[in-house]
Amino acid sequence: MPLTAKEIQAIIREGVPMAEDIDFRVDEVSAERAVARVPFSSRLVRPGGTLSGPTMMALADAAMYAVILAARGRVEMAVTSNLNINFIQKPQPVDLVAEAILLKLGKRLAFCEVRLTSEGSPDLVAHVTGSYSIPPQTE
Repeated sequence: MPLTAKEIQAIIREGVPMAEDIDFRVDEVSAERAVARVPFSSRLVRPGGTLSGPTMMALADAAMYAVILAARGRVEMAVTSNLNINFIQKPQPVDLVAEAILLKLGKRLAFCEVRLTSEGSPDLVAHVTGSYSIPPQTE
């Protein structure tokens, strides 16, 4: 049975304590796509009044993990092998939303693309590509 958004959110929050710290949330998942968010908080703002880069990278990374869990099931030991982020514009002081798309899922590697936007705006805040290493299945 596929994992639900709530189940994936719980797995990520339990396994990656920082996800709890930034209030990471999973809104929806399918085998090809995940939508996640970090609610706006002044704790996550850097000098200059914008959300910090580490917050944006954490959301993108966790959103990739979410779509991989949705597609593959419980593979808690899957790890980021590459993450590339291009910061395009300053996010607004609202929730930051990530849409992660699974580009390719192989036996040992998964490739994803993530679009980060400010809630309510179609404008891209950052564009992310990344890959995850998936451990061999033990039976």
